[in-house]
Amino acid sequence: MDKLKQANLYRSELIPISGKLVARYNKCLIALGFTETNLNSFHIDGIGWSPEVAEEKETLHYLNNGEANLHGIIISPLQNAKPIYLPFHTFDRDIMKLVFKTYGNKIKDITRDCAICLDFDQGIDAFYEPLDVLKYNKVSVKFHLINNLKSVQKQQLDLVETFNKANNFIDESLHEQLLISAKTHGDLRTRDLELPALQYTTSSFYTNAFGGVYVLRDFIKTMVIFKDETWHREAIKNTSHDVLIYHIEQPELMDKLRNHMIIEYDLEKIVNTKRYDRIKKFEMSKYLRNTLHPIKDILNDPILFKSYLNKLDIPVRKKIMSVERYLDKMETSNQYKIKDIIPSDLFHGLHEPHSSLEAKHQDLIWKLLISISSKDILFWYWYDKEGFYKSFKTWNDSFKDWVVETITNNI
Repeated sequence: MDKLKQANLYRSELIPISGKLVARYNKCLIALGFTETNLNSFHIDGIGWSPEVAEEKETLHYLNNGEANLHGIIISPLQNAKPIYLPFHTFDRDIMKLVFKTYGNKIKDITRDCAICLDFDQGIDAFYEPLDVLKYNKVSVKFHLINNLKSVQKQQLDLVETFNKANNFIDESLHEQLLISAKTHGDLRTRDLELPALQYTTSSFYTNAFGGVYVLRDFIKTMVIFKDETWHREAIKNTSHDVLIYHIEQPELMDKLRNHMIIEYDLEKIVNTKRYDRIKKFEMSKYLRNTLHPIKDILNDPILFKSYLNKLDIPVRKKIMSVERYLDKMETSNQYKIKDIIPSDLFHGLHEPHSSLEAKHQDLIWKLLISISSKDILFWYWYDKEGFYKSFKTWNDSFKDWVVETITNNI
């Protein structure tokens, strides 16, 4: 991953945590029902997730109490607008934007000497069957301060009220209580520590629960798309919901998405785009073995690209150039079918969200399309970072150089 790190493409916006902040983070972990970290320093993202703590605990989603209960930790105002590198739901980022938009100033004040635990409560204590994901509707974001700071504030206010009564100002024990509280917690009398729960309403979304599920609510008919085949088989047994249920590899899925005007394609348009150029080069890279030139140079140099293309077997050559071949044939006759010339995985990778979709749905549908066919390394990096990172580790060093350069040049 060094190449990605050097190019600032690998978790480059994490916030370093050390010293007192580690102690506050541990108090949050305990308050949320987890165990402390033994690390003396680590990094966190916008929701408080840490890759180092995840590695230590040997579980990526260590801030979850089961798949239905997600938590977050805020220990610094610097978390505002920072990326969430491993969201459990696609709406997690929107929720954190809402949190800082609503309480940004309060968070800045509170985190001077305290940390905030977040509880994302959607009214579901636990999942029992895959279609329970349809229960996601309203998410209540609840805030909890460590050290019982609100209770301490009330105690201080009560002490001051007692101090101001009659001749209590001469009570030395009362003086001592006030001084101890002030030295331990600071003067909390005028601090605004109230963080009422926030309500967030979900629409269409993706969740990592049950191996990964897309819930598309805002279209002709609700669709539930499973990445895990076992959970898909379990879901189709449930006939109590009037929804369409698919596994992500079902051939019928793409047809249904097109018919519901969720996705579309335009081969004549895309063939002249940078996106198609990336897709074609990625496809070509799969067949480059024991080359005399670095893969990066082969993919970037048109002359070398053609040279190596012509060295490949004809069936492979046809696959790589299948879109151009199909368009050429269609100029002479309309008898040709896409499926007879363009491989389905490549054809699926050429789709995009339908132009009629609202902006809020565009990213979700791009993520779905990348889950179906990861052909564009730029969009793969944008919409499925963990899957991208996993594959990146297996690639040829020279191909990694091309990938890093391509992503960097298009960001």
